[in-house]
Amino acid sequence: MEQFRQIGEVLGSLNALMVLQDDILINQRQCCLLLDIFSLGFNTVAEEIRHNLKLEEKHTKWRALEQPLRELYRVFKEGEMYVRNCMSNKDWWGKVINFHQNKDCVEFHIHNLLCYFSAVIEAIETAGEISGLDPSEMERRRVVFSRKYDREWNDPKLFQWRFGKQYLVPRDICLRFEHSWREDRWNLVEALQEKRKSKSDEIGKTEKRLADFLLKKLTGLEQFNGKLFPSSILVGSKDYQVRRRLGGGGQYKEIQWLGDSFVLRHFFGDLEPLNAEISSLLSLCHSNILQYLCGFYDEERKECSLVMELMHKDLKSYMKENCGPRRRYLFSVPVVIDIMLQIARGMEYLHSNEIFHGDLNPMNILLKERSHTEGYFHAKISGFGLTSVKNQSFSRASSRPTTPDPVIWYAPEVLAEMEQDLKGTAPRSKFTHKADVYSFAMVCFELITGKVPFEDDHLQGDKMAKNIRTGERPLFPFPSPKYLVSLIKRCWHSEPSQRPTFSSICRILRYIKKFLVVNPDHGHLQIQNPLVDCWDLEARFLKKFSMESGSHAGSVTQIPFQLYSYRIAEKEKMSPNFNKEENSDAGESVSESVSVVEEPPTTMPMYTKSLCLDAISEYSDTRSVYSEAPIKKTSALKKSGDTIKNRRNSISGLRSPGSSPIKPRSTPKVSSPLSPFGRSSSNKANKDTRLPLSPMSPLSHGRRRQLTGPASDSELT
Repeated sequence: MEQFRQIGEVLGSLNALMVLQDDILINQRQCCLLLDIFSLGFNTVAEEIRHNLKLEEKHTKWRALEQPLRELYRVFKEGEMYVRNCMSNKDWWGKVINFHQNKDCVEFHIHNLLCYFSAVIEAIETAGEISGLDPSEMERRRVVFSRKYDREWNDPKLFQWRFGKQYLVPRDICLRFEHSWREDRWNLVEALQEKRKSKSDEIGKTEKRLADFLLKKLTGLEQFNGKLFPSSILVGSKDYQVRRRLGGGGQYKEIQWLGDSFVLRHFFGDLEPLNAEISSLLSLCHSNILQYLCGFYDEERKECSLVMELMHKDLKSYMKENCGPRRRYLFSVPVVIDIMLQIARGMEYLHSNEIFHGDLNPMNILLKERSHTEGYFHAKISGFGLTSVKNQSFSRASSRPTTPDPVIWYAPEVLAEMEQDLKGTAPRSKFTHKADVYSFAMVCFELITGKVPFEDDHLQGDKMAKNIRTGERPLFPFPSPKYLVSLIKRCWHSEPSQRPTFSSICRILRYIKKFLVVNPDHGHLQIQNPLVDCWDLEARFLKKFSMESGSHAGSVTQIPFQLYSYRIAEKEKMSPNFNKEENSDAGESVSESVSVVEEPPTTMPMYTKSLCLDAISEYSDTRSVYSEAPIKKTSALKKSGDTIKNRRNSISGLRSPGSSPIKPRSTPKVSSPLSPFGRSSSNKANKDTRLPLSPMSPLSHGRRRQLTGPASDSELT
């Protein structure tokens, strides 16, 4: 309850800030969208708690909500900081450069919200199954929750129609995901036009020229076909200065410009062969790739300068500074999965634009610490694009002794092509979907273990490349989570066709992320696996939905459905009765009392299931269920055997004990009415309501005492 109160405080702070929403000059519509979806999320959680939980049990049966609500609070707090940053008018021109095509509202904040919100809903359902003391009410809630995951709802459109509001993806909200960003661009165009028309003493000459070029870029009047901004706009600014040189063969510098810090990538050469590639880089926009903000060109010196956002440090440097013999694990398991998901999402976006990295390694993964989220980072991919310029610069820097052999990041097919290529050109197989997936696996290995692949020096030079091609891979030195080891081994498979796509990797990592939030104890390495194999769930998903998501903004709206579809597949795998019920004869409904009721052929349903055969959620506390609901359950195996026996008796005209005689099919009359839970009312009163014996009980091993009379000494020992 304390976490929910903290979420309410953040939402109240956002509502107070948005009183002045008309004064927001940058990303106003996206800030309003963030507030609306946060409000919808808070109200949805409040309604679910009100309907399913009891306040007096908040210290006992609400524990399943603690970790999901804690993660939800972190998402709300980060969203509040985003809104505050957009509202600040300090260094306005620097914010224009940083935010003029920024989509972090949807691609980062709303993405994280939708990933965690499914965990919150499932946690409330888990707590609701054991809430209260009335067994019939508890059973009724279990039936409702289990019916929610029927396979009939496993369709994107049906899911949005039935559960869209509950999972924060109603149609009106989804339409605003893309429209809000476009509206903010036009609002920024109007603000720039007003700045340009202002008096000369209010805005400098350099700012007016910058406004002219930004207007051409935002309105699409001038495409980047070689006509980049003149370099005089950059170097002519009063506050422009170079602070320090960064890595990358001298290409990168940290600069101060327009009151903010940026990274400047500069190189010399003719711009015409690079026009198309530079234009593509400047049009890319995603929260997990390093953003190319604007470009400048000096015609006389033939010098091109590309301005990019500044990050703190790369993954390689961070791990080198913080790893040591006393620190076995640099990141916790949830943080590792979060960084892996961000890298996979960035690569998914690049591949959706037919851009292949070719050099994915820890030096090209940039990190920035996130405010109010201790231990978590914002990860971005760099080093993609401009391969010809990159090869020239890194040929001079590759001789540094501290740089690992790049062979360890290359896929076997890339190494084979490099060995056969005598010209020294970049192999074609290096720039493919599957080669990037292999490199991603090696990055994840170093992220989990803190060790460079093959760092024990038993493979070096030509021998290393040869052994990698023959299938040798690095060994995990520490006990690692099996679900991550399985994912990495699938990604570095020797056969490229066996490696998954980044879309599949993202879905699996979101499922694992939700699993760890719902089951925080499973974050320890001693408990290795989720209850169902992740690859089995993904295979079922791809079998039913073979198409990949279209637009990237649309893929964010599909996150709740993808997790919901995984949940259905998970229940199918864990419930052995699910397939049996699906294949049962039409018109037969098997109740918990194992009585067979004949229905008239005219009213016979095509798909019926017993309400009491639904499996209880695997995340629920079964001990609490037994202690609160003293109703003895018949095992699924016994029920299935009795069901088959009764069916045979119905065919031969026999009558099982305790059941009404089976009438011919031509008689549509039902023998006895059913209770709301599918039980016969006469059988319900005769059921044994004693608690099941614990496996540790001395009476459970064939020594069941009589129901009456005093206990003997042997029974008490």
